[in-house]
Amino acid sequence: MARYTGPKSKIARKFGEPIFGPDKVLSKKNYPPGQHGANKRRKTSEYGIQLREKQKAKYTYGVLEKQFRILFEKASRTKGITGEVLLQLLEARLDNVVYRMGIAPTRAAARQMVSHRHITVDGKVVNIPSFSVKPGQIVAVREKSKSLEVIADTLSGFNHSKYPWIEWDENIKGGKFLHLPERADIPENIKEQLIVELYSK
Repeated sequence: MARYTGPKSKIARKFGEPIFGPDKVLSKKNYPPGQHGANKRRKTSEYGIQLREKQKAKYTYGVLEKQFRILFEKASRTKGITGEVLLQLLEARLDNVVYRMGIAPTRAAARQMVSHRHITVDGKVVNIPSFSVKPGQIVAVREKSKSLEVIADTLSGFNHSKYPWIEWDENIKGGKFLHLPERADIPENIKEQLIVELYSK
């Protein structure tokens, strides 16, 4: 199963944002990596700016190029604003939903949790991180996995009301995916229109 396994702090510094979660290195070195990272760089081209935004979205959601391209093509065929639909499709990925529910501390941890068969969708174990959760489906921790310390630690004190498209149920350690999120409700700092412009070239 392909995924990015390189140095995450270096990527976060490249974008100047903690896209993988809290990052001590980023707070100390808030400039791009490399020999000339702290120096002023030349102006980035329009293409470079668009490419950077696509890369940021890919790293944020843990999606590789081929998957990302497939999602974009699906978004472009779907009714609505292509950029917003693309983010909605990314938000509907099972690993992302697990992360949004507070079951895992990061998307990478959520991906691992799904792969290791700790998560169910409508009562059935699903071990495919890219599985697309449909509105009305219930995502929960598998009965055998509810005692896992990492899950208990992450859920402790998590604010489940911050994502209005998810309805949390403490009894099942899971919740219902009510609907695709509105763009205003998605907290990620991604300029999706730049991605649309890049793929439209």
